[in-house]
Amino acid sequence: MLTYAIGDIHGCSDQLDRLLAKIEEHRAGRTRKLVLLGDYIDRGPDSAKVVAALQQLQTTDPERVICLRGNHEQMMLDAIRTGDDQLYEHWLMNGGEAALDSFDAAMPDGMNRETLTWISQLPLTTEDTQRYFVHAGFDPRRPAPQEDTKTCLWIREPFLDAVHDFGKHVVHGHTPLVSGEPDVRSFRTNLDTGCVFGGWLTAGVFTDDQARAVEFLQVQ
Repeated sequence: MLTYAIGDIHGCSDQLDRLLAKIEEHRAGRTRKLVLLGDYIDRGPDSAKVVAALQQLQTTDPERVICLRGNHEQMMLDAIRTGDDQLYEHWLMNGGEAALDSFDAAMPDGMNRETLTWISQLPLTTEDTQRYFVHAGFDPRRPAPQEDTKTCLWIREPFLDAVHDFGKHVVHGHTPLVSGEPDVRSFRTNLDTGCVFGGWLTAGVFTDDQARAVEFLQVQ
């Protein structure tokens, strides 16, 4: 089993299509699992296309395509569910306007209900024998896995600075890396390589034999 974990996409559908094609070529017929680490929407031009592509992947292979929720999906859901003007403005300032344009919706409540339901049901975490997968990270002061929405979707510190063994390697995104290279540490790997900011879209290639990635696939 090869597991491909993909970092933050942010509406970059062309890069996603090319990375998925690269994954298909790389796996060469071997069994694979895809784990998407969240932040499919906002900032980039094609949030709707990204979401549609991921929904189709899950429909075709539901057991081997896992899409996690990111903080940008949560911002959108919060803006829609609460009707709070401050939350709505906060989402727009963080790329929500581009997402609305791509969904051809003037307001969040004009978006496709099926799409919103799919997004609302996205899990916060998943795991395999060697790794935890989560959008932002975990609190090193508590055992993993954690299902606290604020932590899983938003944490940076103290997670990023901690040298902490959660019992399994933590694979995450959320914090864009200006270097364009994945950040591989002893106990965690960050795969957000800033695609929407002109960087790369990255997939870490993981096997059952070791916790850290055996290699990385990237498109720009």
